[in-house]
Amino acid sequence: MILTRQKLLASLVLGAALFAPITRGTQAPSDELTIAAAADLSYAFEEATAAFEKQTGHKVRLSLGSSGNFFSQILNGAPFDLFFSADIEYPEKLEASGLTEPGSLYKYATGRIVLWVPADSPLDVTKLGLNALLDPAAAKISIANPQHAPYGRAAVAALNHADLYEKIASKLVLGENISQAAQFVVSGNAQAGIIALSLAVSPAMRDKGRYFVIPQQDYPPIEQAAVILKSSTRKEIAKAFLTYLKSDEGTALMKRYGFMLPGPATKK
Repeated sequence: MILTRQKLLASLVLGAALFAPITRGTQAPSDELTIAAAADLSYAFEEATAAFEKQTGHKVRLSLGSSGNFFSQILNGAPFDLFFSADIEYPEKLEASGLTEPGSLYKYATGRIVLWVPADSPLDVTKLGLNALLDPAAAKISIANPQHAPYGRAAVAALNHADLYEKIASKLVLGENISQAAQFVVSGNAQAGIIALSLAVSPAMRDKGRYFVIPQQDYPPIEQAAVILKSSTRKEIAKAFLTYLKSDEGTALMKRYGFMLPGPATKK
């Protein structure tokens, strides 16, 4: 299931999981760029697409959800122009299948995960880190579904690294994607959540809780990549959006949401 960007914002702010499927029968206008993006990009891309629209006059239709679900939809002909995945393997598989514009694969960021709790939580995540999850007060712990969400797989890997997974597995509740996992803990349906740093620092969450940044060496790198789809009829607009994202303005925006960037953009 996929969230539109408006519904995603509402779900996090109001604590309601509002999901809607992609309307595949609706054709976008010829100059409207359609982007399928991993849910960890929700707030970063809310800003990025607005800035791109203002600079270029091109409209953007943004769909947010789990990378694995988007991968399956693209294989079945979903009419996207650009795919921003939270796992580089999905774009690489699409490239190997001949479904992408040659040479368009771009590693745009590396994601990070945090353990997040509400501001009034008794869990001392700052002192205990992931071990805080052993506290009985953490009755439910939300993560993204590891079957199709890269951030969920990273959460499981971090828990295994800390020798905690088997001890707290019965407490886990799975979100369809990383944004739903965040919504579970914001709404109180879980007492803690392992979520994307990009969501923890977002306007909807930064003043509502506390978080512990899980060391990056404790889980495989969340390498995130984008591709332009071969079926796109708006390839030049798609290239222009990638150019914007690589610009000083675009890289500054991504850094502000906690993403590590590839190449020269990572240098200080």
